Amino acid sequence: MSTPQPQPPLRHAPIQRRSAERLGRILDACAELLDETGYDDLSTRAVAERAGVPIGSVYRFFDNKRAMAEALAHRNLDEYAARITERLTQPGAPGADGDWRPMMDVVVDEYLAMKRCAPGFGFVEFGSPVPVGGVPEGPNHLVADRLRTLLAERLDLDDSGERGERLRVAALLAVEAADALLRLAFRSCPDGDPVIIAETKELLRAYLARVLE
Repeated sequence: MSTPQPQPPLRHAPIQRRSAERLGRILDACAELLDETGYDDLSTRAVAERAGVPIGSVYRFFDNKRAMAEALAHRNLDEYAARITERLTQPGAPGADGDWRPMMDVVVDEYLAMKRCAPGFGFVEFGSPVPVGGVPEGPNHLVADRLRTLLAERLDLDDSGERGERLRVAALLAVEAADALLRLAFRSCPDGDPVIIAETKELLRAYLARVLE
């Protein structure tokens, strides 16, 4: 997934390995505390204490807790992209025979795995922190761009001109629809309603067939 993406809101990008590891601990602590306290009660001081770093180390990277949560969202998107890429580039992986339909299951299943298991994911997912019951501010275009690039590369599709624009719109609409339906699935059941999840996959395959076939 090689589409250039906006960089996370860091005041200073880590250069040395030790600095990168410290940033990773800070984001890990942020994710854990989001699950324990929620976003409103999250504080940079609590994150520093959980990560075992001076408070100044947190402020070296972030202006405030929102910037820290946004950086966690960027990391989530990178991890999501990496998980899908790993699944789809293994020998005999879904889509290796040119059939794009099983690839949609991978896209949904990896999101579900992060939704269920990734610390802090329920609060930030791939975008800015969201109030309980609220709607993200619009990170779905970032997800759609990553997925569009992956589809084009794996299926050897022309991602330019009129065909590329049609694929871009289709990817965005598919992500927006899946986002809304999967939120409904998790409102209906803590682990995601299996019937709604299955219907979401079916809807994605039926809609994308208009563009990919």
